[in-house]
Amino acid sequence: MRKRTGRPTDLAKREAIVDAASDAFFRDGYAASAIEQIAAEAGVSKVTVYNHFGDKRGLFTAAVERECEKIRGHFSLESIGRGGLRERLTAIGEAMVAFLSRDEMVQFERRIAAETEHEPAIGIAFLDAGPRRMKRAFTVLIEAMRDSGELQVEDAELAAEQFASMCKGLGDLERRFGAGNDHARNAQRIAGAVEVFLQAYALDKTDRNNA
Repeated sequence: MRKRTGRPTDLAKREAIVDAASDAFFRDGYAASAIEQIAAEAGVSKVTVYNHFGDKRGLFTAAVERECEKIRGHFSLESIGRGGLRERLTAIGEAMVAFLSRDEMVQFERRIAAETEHEPAIGIAFLDAGPRRMKRAFTVLIEAMRDSGELQVEDAELAAEQFASMCKGLGDLERRFGAGNDHARNAQRIAGAVEVFLQAYALDKTDRNNA
C-alpha cells in the first residue's frame, strides 16, 4: 500500500481519491472497502469523496477505469502506428495479456466474481468500466484498419472479441483458478492468435505470410 501524507491540493484531490480507492479495491475487494478508509488514505474528507463520485459504486467505476487506462493506450492509433500489421497486432496482444495476467488483476477479478453473486450490479459496473470499454476501443482500431485497407472485416466488434479470446486462451481461466503465469505459453498463444487473425482478415498476403 502506498503511503500518503498531508492533504492534497484541490487539483490533486480526485486523483488521490482514485489512487486510494484502487489500492483498497484491489487489496481488500469491493465489499470490504469503506469510504471512510479510502478518504483517510487519500487525505480528504468523506464528504469530498461523495462530492466527486456520488457513491461507492461511482468510485469503484472510476478506479476500474483508471486501471484500464493502463492498457487502453495500446489501442490508440498513435501508440501502434508504426510497424506492419503483424507487429501492431502482436504488440496489442502482448499488452492485453500482460495487463490481465498481473497478480493484482487476477485477485481483483476473483473478488469481483465472488461479490457479484450477492450484488450483480457490481459485476455489471466492472464489465462496463473495464472489459467492455476496452473492447469498444479495440473495435474502433479494427475499423480504422479496415477503412485503411489493411483488413477485410464485416463485424469489427466480433473480430475484436475473437482476437482477445485467442490471445488469452485458457491462460486467463487457469490463472483465476490458481495456475501459474506461463510466459512462454502466453507468447505462443499471442503468436497463434495473430496468425489466425491475419489469415482470416488481412487483405495483404504479405501480412498473412510474413511469419
